[in-house]
Amino acid sequence: MKKSTREKQQKRYMQEENLPLDYRYRRWFVMGVFGMAAVSLVVSAVARQVFETDFLQKEGDRRHVGIVEMPAYRGLIKDRRGEILAVSTPVYSVWINPRAMPSDARELAPLAKALGTKLDELRDLHARYSTRAFVYVKRRVDPDTAHAVEKLSKSDRKHFNRFGLQEEYRRYYPTGEVFAHVLGFTNIDDQGQEGLELVFDEALQGEAGRKYVVRDGKRRVVNDIEQISPSRPGEDLELSFDARLQTLAYRSLKKIRARHKAKSASAVVLDVKSGEVLAMVNQPGFNPNGSRNNRGGRLRNRALTDTFEPGSTMKPFIVAAGLEEDVINLASKIDTSPGYYSIGRDIVRDHKNNGVIDLETLLRKSSNVAASKVAMRMEPEELYEFISGLGFGAASSLGFPGEAAGQLNDYQRWAKIDQATLSFGYGLSVTALQLAQAYGVLANGGEFKSATFFKNDESVLSRRVMSKETADAVLNMLESVVTEEGTAPQAAVAGFRMAGKTGTVKKYSAEGYADDRYRSVFAGVGPLGDPKFAMVVVVDEPTAGKFYGGDVAAPVFSEVMAGGMRLFNVVPDALDGVQLASGGAQ
Repeated sequence: MKKSTREKQQKRYMQEENLPLDYRYRRWFVMGVFGMAAVSLVVSAVARQVFETDFLQKEGDRRHVGIVEMPAYRGLIKDRRGEILAVSTPVYSVWINPRAMPSDARELAPLAKALGTKLDELRDLHARYSTRAFVYVKRRVDPDTAHAVEKLSKSDRKHFNRFGLQEEYRRYYPTGEVFAHVLGFTNIDDQGQEGLELVFDEALQGEAGRKYVVRDGKRRVVNDIEQISPSRPGEDLELSFDARLQTLAYRSLKKIRARHKAKSASAVVLDVKSGEVLAMVNQPGFNPNGSRNNRGGRLRNRALTDTFEPGSTMKPFIVAAGLEEDVINLASKIDTSPGYYSIGRDIVRDHKNNGVIDLETLLRKSSNVAASKVAMRMEPEELYEFISGLGFGAASSLGFPGEAAGQLNDYQRWAKIDQATLSFGYGLSVTALQLAQAYGVLANGGEFKSATFFKNDESVLSRRVMSKETADAVLNMLESVVTEEGTAPQAAVAGFRMAGKTGTVKKYSAEGYADDRYRSVFAGVGPLGDPKFAMVVVVDEPTAGKFYGGDVAAPVFSEVMAGGMRLFNVVPDALDGVQLASGGAQ
């Protein structure tokens, strides 16, 4: 057996020795190549696994491991009862990768069809950003469009990394126009642009998180590795507003503006004890979920940004100032004969000669002459200090964008006629909110409470402006204004004692005060048994015939106040002319 094997090996060797020389060299060459390849593979493997490990690991991570941002949920905005006023909902936006997506119509046409857009528009977009790897095609698409794009992307694997959907958030306002001027709105990137959305944008936005992820060759996320930092949701805001009262005020104001064909209108309702803003509405309005065209100033929160001369609504404060400075008392009589009052070369007039009147009649009949005579009895500095203490001439602490401070000139610049006209609301300018704050002082026993947009706000500023006796006395006088003998019987609320003052103000222009353009104003509080609300209504340029504050603005006050009493469970303090015990409010 061994002998035959040896013989076979010798025979094979002899055959190989007899091979032609070229074949032998070829065999050695091939064997040498394989040998070098084997050595090269071993050396390469050793180099990569021993000497180049860190470098290759970094390169692999660079190509397949990345950091992605986890968007933060924008905080909710709620009313005082927890009703949601603003919420961010998940939506999808469509993107393309122009570098990976061919520009020919055959490739782009299916996507254009899914998006419901023109093919030429998509091709133009592709051409403009051909060097980019990520471009938004359409932001915040509707669910049907998102479904169509998702279906298209899954229909053929070649579409991966060419286009797709990205989850985002869109702000939605369930109450639409009702809270539009207060809340404002966000832009397409969910950043606050107007209103409280802008003021508290940083707190509402929260903080985006970050995490490491693994991507495949087509840049798709296939696995989460590690969370770098968690996303922090935005803070929720709980406002002082009552959505029910806000809706009631909005509808009432919209109705009265349409009825009187007015240019614009505003209304503010405050809680006099806390300074909380319970309602703030304006007309014309806008829908924050739709068009945000600022045509005609639709986006302005006129209750805070627009100023006006308050007219006769200033007279209660002149009476209060006179009582505080002891230039008059509750028994004072003022002679308004013969119906006008000369101050130098200027004349202050009443509609008629009211003769000798008391303070209550001054307010009920709205006598300019009597108010001027009270004002002229005081030193200019005393009157200025009292009026500025009510919050006039200074912006509130709300911090609302575009809020106006109004105008109250320094007393050192007053001429004598300026002091007189100030008494019936000319020569200074205020906002609806400032006027509501001032009437809140009368309703709150002479104590000023700065307005706030937040429920149970401990930062509300408080200061005493007048004695409780003076505030109560002026309120009782103002009750006569809403009777049949006063200028605003339409401001009355059945079952409740109300107080207020009308103002019908001629508008000023470059040519002077117009005789055919007015602002109709009503400011009031209630119920007198235990004051809860202060409200101001301003209607700009009513043109349908009536223009007096008692005819145009007072009905809005009555309707909203009546609803507020029901909504806050305020106990009636008057019934069929008989006063009842004062009731508490929720």
